[in-house]
Amino acid sequence: MALTNFRCFQACISRVQACRQLLTGSRALILFTQPISSPKFCFCSSSELQMVCSETGFLLPGCRNYHMELGNHLSSVIIRTEQLHEEAGSNLKSNNKWADEQMFLKQLNQLSSYKDISKLIHSLESLSDTMVAATLQRLCDVQLEDNVLKNLEEVMEDEVFSSLCFQLEQQSPNLSDSGLVNALNALIKLRVDPWSTLMVRLVSESQERLDKNQMSIKNLCVLAESVFSLEGPGCAMLEEIMAQIQSANLEDWKVNEIVMVYRILQLGIGERGKYQDLLNKMNDIAVTQVSQFNPRLTCTVLNALVVLDQTQALPLVIKLCKHSIRHVPHFTDDELVNVLEAFIHFGHNDQFFTEALERHVTKCGFTMHPSTHSKVMQYCSKKHILSKTIFNVVAESFVYNADNFTTTQIAELVVPFGKLNYLPPSAPSFFRKLERILSTRFVQFQPHVLLNLLHSCTLLERYPLNFLAKVFSPYFLQQLQTKEPHLKKLVLSQLTQMFLTVILECPSYDGPKLLPKYRVKSFLTPGHSLESLPDVHFFSRVKAGLVDLLGARTYFASHVLTPYCYTLDIEIKLDEEGFVLPANRNEDVYQRIAVCIDDQKRFCANSHNLLGREAIKQRHLRLLGYDVVQIPFFEFESLHNRGDILEYLHRKVFPSSYRLSW
Repeated sequence: MALTNFRCFQACISRVQACRQLLTGSRALILFTQPISSPKFCFCSSSELQMVCSETGFLLPGCRNYHMELGNHLSSVIIRTEQLHEEAGSNLKSNNKWADEQMFLKQLNQLSSYKDISKLIHSLESLSDTMVAATLQRLCDVQLEDNVLKNLEEVMEDEVFSSLCFQLEQQSPNLSDSGLVNALNALIKLRVDPWSTLMVRLVSESQERLDKNQMSIKNLCVLAESVFSLEGPGCAMLEEIMAQIQSANLEDWKVNEIVMVYRILQLGIGERGKYQDLLNKMNDIAVTQVSQFNPRLTCTVLNALVVLDQTQALPLVIKLCKHSIRHVPHFTDDELVNVLEAFIHFGHNDQFFTEALERHVTKCGFTMHPSTHSKVMQYCSKKHILSKTIFNVVAESFVYNADNFTTTQIAELVVPFGKLNYLPPSAPSFFRKLERILSTRFVQFQPHVLLNLLHSCTLLERYPLNFLAKVFSPYFLQQLQTKEPHLKKLVLSQLTQMFLTVILECPSYDGPKLLPKYRVKSFLTPGHSLESLPDVHFFSRVKAGLVDLLGARTYFASHVLTPYCYTLDIEIKLDEEGFVLPANRNEDVYQRIAVCIDDQKRFCANSHNLLGREAIKQRHLRLLGYDVVQIPFFEFESLHNRGDILEYLHRKVFPSSYRLSW
């Protein structure tokens, strides 16, 4: 393995200072000539050290011999998936160096601060370009917190970082392809000035390598990500990279190479159907390779399919979703969030996945990130999955960790409880904690988020009386205004139902009222609605049975809008003596029967638990004086002949007896 040694870094005082100026964002190289006292280290061989010392006229005390191994034979290092391949005919020495690099990479990935990384570099006598690139990548990882780089200036002033950058600038032509593109990628993430000499040289060298058309798919992908970050999707260099990727034989690609191409396309390169032909070929090949995907690869591809909206790739989506079941215990929090988002986006549901998720939440619920909690609840809410195991653990965890949740995450976690009409065993402490958060962080909630949260509480008979004065205030109502018609209708429906809930269920409330102009006349609206129409086939069977029961179709009405905004599936009117009145008769009405024909859509999935919107409707109808008769699908579907249906309806609608008024 050939070595190329660098001159002593501290001996080149003006160049070091220029490099530091370059790294802090200046586009001009400003040279400083102040001496540096007691330098700590240099990157050079012992022979070059003697030459530098003789040229400068002094010996650097305590200076270790650092040098950097360079060569085009080293392959890519990618954080967490580093794989180094030896040259053909490599001897025992190169084997040892490969082992040293593997040991270094293992140690590097265990470090969690740039100071620890700096200490590790100080302890070494040599660094390959692979190790340098990995160091920069890891440095970026440890400095990234909530997608924001922390202590960036401190890192830029660090001698180890400055020296690595200085040497990369001087020796860019000698770097391996992988070392070059990975170093460039890391420096971009670290926000190094793109117009600095270092970055210009690395980009220029990358262009020269690209023109030779000899880069691997892996290196092309890393370079594509870097170029996209620097110049956006329309630059010529990116087009050249994608042309080379498309010209390659996909059947020869390895699994990780396919995944990397998915990843760069999802960054924005593949927006608006661009490169769809390439995606179609990749989708077809990936279907046959799913069994080889580890948790990270599974998550990456699913996330890419969501971002690229590959709805036509359902065979791949379904296979990946099924494959993800075995990986649920091994997903990181971020990976699990992306997998759940794919289930939600593509509308996929799998009982075995839900069971695996229950086991995982039970085991890790108290250590999961708040974003994971909220995404798990979103998944359950979207698919109407009432998993009491999940809901109980999430509720209890929220009581202890609520302060770590953002306001949006709090709403995403709480709303499913109301939507699926479930109170966990820890409900008293759960809602006490929620009330405390609302009291202290009320102004932090976005208006629509807050409305969804409070409306969900009313579905569960938990009344936010302390906050209604603010919600019904003109200022808050003004903030809720939106230009989207369906969303505007939903907002007004939620406000109206909350107001109706207070009037019916909280008679002691004497606070502000919702102004009439904000009230709707019907909760049944297209799109987002607080009510649902029953299944047509189920509805027809019940109507036919009622005709047999009552003797004529004129004795009941269907889809009746009440003065209280609710729409009745079927209404039957009785006089004071219990006679059934014609549906069109409004005089002498003593009792009204509301028949609720509850199909599967009105219940939680695989459950007999009514959804929150149906439960509050039936609760309000009873409070309004209606005699509510529920006809659930799981009771009616077992009736197969006319006699059974007639007997069932007689028992449900008229438990004792009935008479007809002709």
